[in-house]
Amino acid sequence: MAASSVIAFWVVAFLLIVVPGPDWAFAISASLRGGSVIAAVAGLAVGYATLTAVVAAGVGALVARTPGILTALTVAGGLYLMWHGARTFARPAPPAAAAGRPATAASRRATTSRALLVRGIGVSGLNPKGLLVFLAVLPQFATPRGSWPLAAQLGLLGLVFTLTCAAFYLGLGSSARKILRTRPGAAAAVTRFSGAAMTVIGAVLLAERLLA
Repeated sequence: MAASSVIAFWVVAFLLIVVPGPDWAFAISASLRGGSVIAAVAGLAVGYATLTAVVAAGVGALVARTPGILTALTVAGGLYLMWHGARTFARPAPPAAAAGRPATAASRRATTSRALLVRGIGVSGLNPKGLLVFLAVLPQFATPRGSWPLAAQLGLLGLVFTLTCAAFYLGLGSSARKILRTRPGAAAAVTRFSGAAMTVIGAVLLAERLLA
């Protein structure tokens, strides 16, 4: 596979990743609510890695050719984003509050991290826009008759996308926590905004699919 194709895809992928969306909102809200940024970002990465495996295995092409399946996935993703966004908006625990509590037990921290991991998988794995990127954008940079098998090319491009996501959102979440850690009021406001953004994005995606 030509290095130029990988670089070109990375540029497109990076431009798509830096545009605010559900992943942005989730990474920021998780960090400001006192959760593990690493667990949240790992969840996002696992979700995209799963999409990569699905597309590389050829299932993605089947989904793209079956409107009913694509609609069902979009509806599920929109509803999930709305649910998670509303939940975040209703309970924007600021980092200062978390810092003021006694240290929690290791088991409790592990449970919270697992919960963030699972939610992150849901946010990226059911993100309709992310699904469309993998189904419509990623295959355009693969060469069906290239020296590499098509599945290997799609797997490599998906890995590039996933690693870029992980690096960007890890930096985003960590930066948000450092900047707003001493500003509980601002942190709560940003968390509420992130929750509202996820809710609105989910509603818009749902409306686009159902009214199309």
